[in-house]
Amino acid sequence: MRIPLAALLCLVSAPVLAQQPTPTTPMSALQDSFLRDYSETRRFMSGRPVNARITPDEKTVLFLRGQPRAPIQTLFAFDVATGETKELLTPEVLLQGAEEQLTPEEKARRERMRVSARGFTSYQLSENGERILVPLSGKLYVVERSSGKVTELQTGPGVVDPRFSPDGKQVAYVRGHDVFRVVLGANKERRVTRGGTEEKAHGLAEFVAQEEMSRYSGWWWSPDAKHLAYTEVDTSGVEKLSIVDVMHPERGAETYSYPRPGKANAKVRLGIIPVTGGKTTWVAWDAEKYPYLATVRWPKKGPLTVLVQNRTQTEQKLLAVDAATGKTRELLTEKDAAWLNLEQTFPLWLEDGSGFLWYTERNGGPEVELRQADGTLARSLVKPEAGFRHLARYVEEERTLYFVGGPNPTESYLWRVKEGGAPEPVRPGTTGPAVEMGGVSRSGQLFVLSHQSPTTMPRTWVVRADGTRVGELPSVAEEPPFTPRVEFRQVGERGFHSSLVRPRDAKPGVKLPTIVYVYAGPTTTVVHKSMATYLLEQWLADQGFLVARFDGRGTPLRDAKWERAVHLDFSGVTLEDQVAGVRALAAEVPEVDSRRVGIQGWSFGGYMAALAVLKRPDVFKAAVSGAPVVDWLDYDTHYTERYLGLPEQQPQAYERSSLLTYARDESRQLPPLLLIHGTADDNVYFFHTLKLSDALFRAGKRHELLPLSGLTHMVPDPLVSQRQQERVVDFFRQHLK
Repeated sequence: MRIPLAALLCLVSAPVLAQQPTPTTPMSALQDSFLRDYSETRRFMSGRPVNARITPDEKTVLFLRGQPRAPIQTLFAFDVATGETKELLTPEVLLQGAEEQLTPEEKARRERMRVSARGFTSYQLSENGERILVPLSGKLYVVERSSGKVTELQTGPGVVDPRFSPDGKQVAYVRGHDVFRVVLGANKERRVTRGGTEEKAHGLAEFVAQEEMSRYSGWWWSPDAKHLAYTEVDTSGVEKLSIVDVMHPERGAETYSYPRPGKANAKVRLGIIPVTGGKTTWVAWDAEKYPYLATVRWPKKGPLTVLVQNRTQTEQKLLAVDAATGKTRELLTEKDAAWLNLEQTFPLWLEDGSGFLWYTERNGGPEVELRQADGTLARSLVKPEAGFRHLARYVEEERTLYFVGGPNPTESYLWRVKEGGAPEPVRPGTTGPAVEMGGVSRSGQLFVLSHQSPTTMPRTWVVRADGTRVGELPSVAEEPPFTPRVEFRQVGERGFHSSLVRPRDAKPGVKLPTIVYVYAGPTTTVVHKSMATYLLEQWLADQGFLVARFDGRGTPLRDAKWERAVHLDFSGVTLEDQVAGVRALAAEVPEVDSRRVGIQGWSFGGYMAALAVLKRPDVFKAAVSGAPVVDWLDYDTHYTERYLGLPEQQPQAYERSSLLTYARDESRQLPPLLLIHGTADDNVYFFHTLKLSDALFRAGKRHELLPLSGLTHMVPDPLVSQRQQERVVDFFRQHLK
């Protein structure tokens, strides 16, 4: 259920003057074409720079970019000295007319990372910046930056998770359930691990690590490039779930190891092996008490370091590993009565190994500490009130930490804090509320800053430390035909952050049906001061609705207590706060018709939308529920047990949080409900929606079901996305107007 927060240098932006409908362009014509354009341009984001990275010499910024209506991404280079951009490499050149092919492992990895683009979806710079590693269609290519020479590495097929060695002379990767490497000088594949199988894989992160921990890798280089650490993931005891392509039953089923609450997880252990192969030294820790291997770091200086968690994620230990023996010693322990949040950037070891940066919430909110090498606290660098979200860079020479965040959950900026000082925003040339992110060069002298605001689409600048703008990473994206009409306010006694989108032709005082867009779960907020967030909602509003969002208790970015209000109950304060938000908004905005309120959401939001009409039909009169978790006993262990505990210990938490509990209640009428789900979803399986549909049918409650054949938890197909939104608006027209 993890909805990943944006990486520091992704989807960066370019505000332009948004084009308003001209008097000669009928509103209906714009409405008819908008959904098609919105879907085909991937929300008007395709063609904007993504994955920007500053080279170590600070002379170049590399980035990926697709075409406006074709998300096949190409590699570009921005010259800091001249401000010019050139194309470095294209997928077409490498494929030479062949079709791009992905292994099942790579498809699953991209699904976990929510990557729907094709072509170059990632790349890596060598430590010295002289080489670029580009994976494509299961093969690997190395680009020499000085000459532009491109070399295909002689690997076997189906390469996954490739990375340069620290010295840039080797590349290692996973293939066929084992770890391999290529020495670049010889360009010959060599096996590192042996004996990997589908049920005992070497070097691949298990499902919950990728989906819920944001740990996408299962192997790591030693700093001297002479050893590798790798996971062995044994899924033989994990329950197997199957997915059949309902349009092609002749193809049979695909089977996945999927751990459900209270049942067996994958058994994960960490080994250390010479890059030449040979005997594995296994790392020793109390895996019975701490079964989750959450984080692995092997810094230049300092020990191989692992973070392990207990099953309910109320306790975790940071351990230093003796790479020669596999023995561990404790650096620190974190505990929380409810749960602990993971931040994969940490621990971040200092260059000289004298200490490390650490993330904690023990003082009521996100805090970054400097710890000594033995784990003892040196001092706090970023206090909870600063609103830390992501680390951008720690420049040791200046003793300055750069981070993305801020105290207002609806906004974000790049901040810097010098040791002993207060955080200050880094906002060269930008003003007003915005969602900004940033990347910082090693020396702290060059930034890549992205910016989007309520009236501007994303754009990205290259900026020097003194605030001088060097230039902009060019976008070729199509721009939206209008600027959303969004109002932001805090409502209710608890001050819920909210947004409201009105029709562009709305008349003051005229009441309109209101549609609530909901997520409301842990890890994600939905109220953002970003134009891109509200494009589809403006189109929906223009059909004659008000569209609202509320971030209630249980969502992040307020404080630890606010987020942990959902502990052991997903169906309580989450829904109460959406109801309170609607009522508080209606008290302030006379145009809200409280008798005609609908709700829609996807994933946890789909769960909330269905919960709303099942439990509070007095407030919500229609709902569209997309890919809902219906019974939390059917979701994965790491996410669900974090919030609801173990089923055998907290059966009542699962009972009151299940939609089936309310679906079977024949005393309540069910307002109109549309269920939408991809039949190939391997995150929230399609059977969730089928279980709810069956329970409603048996209880005599009418509802509608829209299966998206062959689609997963994402809906990247432009035509399907367009048709889905058309169906949604027709549903709300029918039942709220």
